[in-house]
Amino acid sequence: MTPANESGIARIRAAFRSASESGRTALLPFVTGGFPNPTITEELLRALPGVGADLIEVGFPFSDPIADGPVIADSMHRALVSGVTPSQVFDAISRAKSTAPVIAMVSVSIVGRMGRQHFIDQAVASGVSGFIVPDADPREAASISDAAAARGAGFCALIAPTTPAARAGELARISTGFVYLLARAGVTGERSEAPDVSDRVSRLRDQIDAPIAVGFGISTAQHVRAVGEHADGAIVGSALVRAMLDAVDTGSDPVAAVLNAVGSLR
Repeated sequence: MTPANESGIARIRAAFRSASESGRTALLPFVTGGFPNPTITEELLRALPGVGADLIEVGFPFSDPIADGPVIADSMHRALVSGVTPSQVFDAISRAKSTAPVIAMVSVSIVGRMGRQHFIDQAVASGVSGFIVPDADPREAASISDAAAARGAGFCALIAPTTPAARAGELARISTGFVYLLARAGVTGERSEAPDVSDRVSRLRDQIDAPIAVGFGISTAQHVRAVGEHADGAIVGSALVRAMLDAVDTGSDPVAAVLNAVGSLR
């Protein structure tokens, strides 16, 4: 555990280091900010570290989610229909004071609309430790990384199976937080088989010293173990959001549903 006044980059690196020293794969659950409401987001951010979350990704609702499958897209649509705004998501993060580093996954359109520096300043002030901006072009990604680093926050670039080697190297070098390695091409969603990322992780290790977390299709404890044989972390999104959607639709407790699902991944 790192002190709350440490920089976001330091908190991210410390979380991966703590998991490694404990002999386990860092677990990074994803939640949709403001779904089904900001209070639930706040409760989850506060409770998730207690069931094994090492870092937490918070998706900022966007009308055209980038590479998100139908499950996450549905949750974002519901959040937007209910009137959730980025400021409300920031407020939930601020109130939660999560003991795990919070990573904001956000469209470059939202960053641009609010103003890059204003968005980063507001995010860091709320307690965000790092940023994933999946649809930023190369120049914008580098600029966001620099602006985030100036506030002590990390930038986490996405590298897909289709990313050319030279471009992958560039993205890895601006990843001051961790590298988000996509296990598969396409969109997010649950899969039955564990991904094979050994070769891609090995190649990245030769270029960077940043932690590598694998996402897209990670949904079971077996997947987490398989990913952990090569990478530093496993990112789980759709399986958790589906558990929350099911709970909301059946009148069950969405917080308990997500906590149970994350606990099962350990």
